[in-house]
Amino acid sequence: MDSGAAAYLIEINRDFYTRFGDSFSATRHRLQPGVHRVLEMLKGDESVLDLGCGNGELARELAKRGHRGSYLGVDFSLPLLRDAESQPEGASARFMAMDLTQLTVDAEQLLVSGNWSIVTAFAVLHHIPSTELRLNILRIVNKLLKKEGIFVHSNWQFLNSNKFKARIQPWKAVGMTESQVEEGDYLLDWRSGGKGLRYVHHFTEKELEQLAKESNFEVVEMFYSDGEGGRLSLYQLWEPV
Repeated sequence: MDSGAAAYLIEINRDFYTRFGDSFSATRHRLQPGVHRVLEMLKGDESVLDLGCGNGELARELAKRGHRGSYLGVDFSLPLLRDAESQPEGASARFMAMDLTQLTVDAEQLLVSGNWSIVTAFAVLHHIPSTELRLNILRIVNKLLKKEGIFVHSNWQFLNSNKFKARIQPWKAVGMTESQVEEGDYLLDWRSGGKGLRYVHHFTEKELEQLAKESNFEVVEMFYSDGEGGRLSLYQLWEPV
């Protein structure tokens, strides 16, 4: 994918989460079962960098569990970040506005002494257009992690749902053609609080394994969870090689 097409897809999603951030947040006031499964793996003292933190629901859950480690959530949607700032009294979570597609420029802002124990990206990578941009982000995540750290991410498996497949729109709706995008790229509509469009990539297990290899990670665990049939999200845990 050329840089111009990738930039256009980024702008489509930026516009979506600016216009529909509030209505999107209203549908995200509980964590998915797969995220709870990941949280059960924690000891409680890990430092957590939450990429694409959204409305801060993960930080709230960590606070409820008495998590003692530091937490930093980053997201580019200001409406979602406004909701994220509403945390339980005494919570030490911090939040920062940042566009992950610009992570190569802004990564220094995420550096901490000793690096992060865990970096999470729940329902995030599928909004990053182009293999090149994804690899740039993943290689930086590798550098931000402790040597024994874990990168945990989930990716929407919307093709497993007839309901969501019915929301796929033609690329001509945004003035693009299939030749400008990559295999697995889709345009989906949104129908809550108005009509909108957003870019989403559908990952396969094989594709994610290749991305892990090319960004110096090893896939150590994988499972499906969430939604109808428990197969609407693909979760993977990666360790730096």
